[in-house]
Amino acid sequence: MDDFFYRALLAGLAVAVLTGPLGCLVVWRRMAYFGDTLAHSALLGVALSILWRVHPALGVALLGVVVAISLVWLQRHQDLATDTMLGILAHTSLGLGLVVIAILQSKGLRIDLNAYLFGDILALSEKEVWFIVTSVAILTPFIAWIWRPMIAIAVHEDLARVEGVQVLKIRLIFMVLMAVVVAVAMKITGILLITALLIIPPAAARKFAQTPEQMAVIAMLVGMMAVLTGLLSSMQWDTPAGPSMVVAAAVIFFVSRLRKNS
Repeated sequence: MDDFFYRALLAGLAVAVLTGPLGCLVVWRRMAYFGDTLAHSALLGVALSILWRVHPALGVALLGVVVAISLVWLQRHQDLATDTMLGILAHTSLGLGLVVIAILQSKGLRIDLNAYLFGDILALSEKEVWFIVTSVAILTPFIAWIWRPMIAIAVHEDLARVEGVQVLKIRLIFMVLMAVVVAVAMKITGILLITALLIIPPAAARKFAQTPEQMAVIAMLVGMMAVLTGLLSSMQWDTPAGPSMVVAAAVIFFVSRLRKNS
């Protein structure tokens, strides 16, 4: 195996450690559409980072935080349904991103959209891998910190509020974490497919777990298995690595459902 494979494997496994438990919270809170909204807004973050000459991950993370804060504000001050507001935010940011990219390209800048949309894990440098690993090490304690409050909110939000959980604060931290994870994992599966790593492994783990912690661990293992299988499939059949990992996760999900129901 070449060095680029081991770099890709290390980065993918690290992201799976992060997306496993965070994805469980997404599934319990039924916030998959919010993940898609962050993915759509990431394109605008990439465009603005190129315009301002900063690291794309920084631009995506900052814009994701803006989207998260905007959603919280809209939920408190508007009478629209949450999915309607998410649709507005997602398509507005996507449209703005495409407009900014078109303007940049008209000025002679060449932008490889495929690398951002579908990921380019096999092209990760050693510096990028350590950035991902370090980010995972920093973000994991925050997920552990909000783990119990988020479970309480998922079970019964009003009861959690009565028990002293600062619901608005915890929800905002959770959404900010999701925004940062999208930025960190952007090079793994791309902004169009990152939500799959947040949703499919926890969905596969759900029927095999007896406790929330078991589900988080199983989701991490499923994500790791999908990363390894996707990378090997990509090298064997010369397919895109990011989409191959998503397909591998989907196969694991459907097989797990069949085995559980048999």
